[in-house]
Amino acid sequence: MPKVSSKENKNPYFKRREELKLTRDQASELLESIPPERIEKIENERVSPHPDEIMIMADKYKSPELCNYYCSNQCPIGKRYVPEIKMQDLSQIVLNTVDSLNTVQDQQRRFINIAADGVVDDAEIDDFVDIQEELEKISIAVETLQLWSEQMLANGSINVEKYEARKKLKNKQAKE
Repeated sequence: MPKVSSKENKNPYFKRREELKLTRDQASELLESIPPERIEKIENERVSPHPDEIMIMADKYKSPELCNYYCSNQCPIGKRYVPEIKMQDLSQIVLNTVDSLNTVQDQQRRFINIAADGVVDDAEIDDFVDIQEELEKISIAVETLQLWSEQMLANGSINVEKYEARKKLKNKQAKE
């Protein structure tokens, strides 16, 4: 069994490797293209990981949330545009989504009124920002559901073959 580090404030890459009870040498074998020395530098934040390294870690560690962490915290573009998503239970995701959808539905008439002239004037800014924030909550809920789905697929809780077949069918129907 690998020695567990006593280091505090471990990054998600470090935490996930330890959760899997892998040494850096074992992780390197699993990851195939990332040497143990590079893993150590990434985990101790002495180098920034490359996106392809994160993709490999997310896949091999069965941890799609590593991609979101990288994009929202380390990628210069993602830090500006990608919110960090926290894993939640499906029931919490659904409740958050429905709550935000209901709020936006209640604000629908005001949103149409604001947009009617194509300009957001000073009297409309407060309502516009409130609506925009609710829409952002919906966007985050959708991203959270996507991450949850990817995690369930990775750990085998959702039948991958059926899921992929259904997605393929829906994509084909959308193109017709």
